Amino acid sequence: MAGRPRSFDRDAALAAAVEQFWRDGYDATSIATLTAAMGVSPPSLYSAFGDKHRLFEEASAAYFRLTCEGLDAAAELPTAREAVVRILDDTAHAHTDAATPPGCLMLTEPRLTGQRQELHQRLLDRLERGVRDGDLPPATNTEPLAAFLVAVLRGMSGCARDGGTLEDLQAIAATAMAAIPAQPEKPA
Repeated sequence: MAGRPRSFDRDAALAAAVEQFWRDGYDATSIATLTAAMGVSPPSLYSAFGDKHRLFEEASAAYFRLTCEGLDAAAELPTAREAVVRILDDTAHAHTDAATPPGCLMLTEPRLTGQRQELHQRLLDRLERGVRDGDLPPATNTEPLAAFLVAVLRGMSGCARDGGTLEDLQAIAATAMAAIPAQPEKPA
């Protein structure tokens, strides 16, 4: 016998959960705040998503997929420098968008270390490709540069959560760009 059909839009409920976790973090988010934000009853939440932990895993995975879409698009730009400029600019805009909570769930939530490691790896891969393609100097130390960029992104998120404006975050991004080595001169 099939159960009663769900009386809510699962995708909309998941989006509401993402926003609630983003706004308050995992620890400060209760089942009561989740059900209120999602517009579902506790039994419906448990039936559709399991427990709070499994809901968080699904919500943060959905959030990370969206984040990676922008990161991957930026990574396809012709040079590593252009890719980093786009990533930092997109970050500044996303972290200060009035339609969403300030900052970034992935960059601030302690439970998402694995996603930050994946972000680091994607940045490292793009920087290493820049060295191979010749748009970054051969001596570029890509590992600490990728770690620095993740730290900058985390700092931008924290600044936005503390009330920083788009202009504040763009200034941080512009300053960070000084750490990206200039493209080597092409022989004449």
